Amino acid sequence: MNLNLTDKTAVVTGASRGIGLATVRTLIAEGVRVVGAARTITPELEATGAIAVAADLSSAEGVATLFDTALTELGGIDLLVNNVGGGNGSSVGFLDADDTVWTRAFEINVLSTVRATRAALPSLIERRGAIVNVSSISATMPDAFPVIGAVKAAVTTLGKSLAEEFGPRGVRVNTVSPGMVNTTAFQDPDGQAARWAAASGLTLAEFTQQLVRDQNVTTGRITEPEEVAALIAFLLSDAAGNITGVNHVIDGGMNKTV
Repeated sequence: MNLNLTDKTAVVTGASRGIGLATVRTLIAEGVRVVGAARTITPELEATGAIAVAADLSSAEGVATLFDTALTELGGIDLLVNNVGGGNGSSVGFLDADDTVWTRAFEINVLSTVRATRAALPSLIERRGAIVNVSSISATMPDAFPVIGAVKAAVTTLGKSLAEEFGPRGVRVNTVSPGMVNTTAFQDPDGQAARWAAASGLTLAEFTQQLVRDQNVTTGRITEPEEVAALIAFLLSDAAGNITGVNHVIDGGMNKTV
């Protein structure tokens, strides 16, 4: 399928690794000129050929730095991928999450999306562009870690509202909600998943597969970042020209609800 994205311009946040990095690579392969933003610029991001911008997108100043650079370098923005997110609330129970944890998670996940979208919208409206916000199935499948579910629910709802308000002005907005994805969380030998694995007497690979079974993932595996990136690229393209305001789940069949 020809996505017809050649010579489009895009800003991708959270671009240094995982889904963000895969999205940068996918868009560049489709001929898009990309500005990729992250707090820390990794060699992998630099190697993509994207214009890499170091910025803390949990702050208004960081977002301003990113979009000043993007508009100067690209001349305008056709596509926006709000992927930055996470935070230390992703593995904290309710009684262990103080106001600082909640505030930080909201800034990283929600306010980063709000500010980036606000900064990009004038150009997106002019160019009749598209936005994809990256949320999580945690938004609709709450678990024992309420912080990330709550803030991702806000991201998902925001996408629907933006689609409704700016659709008549030519801007499409969709949300992508991955389940478990084979990113650093399932690869870092010093990460939280590795610590849980060690506590269970399992290797990280064994723990991941056990988690897949426990969560009853239909496909029997977690999602690869490139698969999420492919969905994002499709939703940004003219091939999805009449798709807007939809939350697209990519979780291997983990969510069994209709």
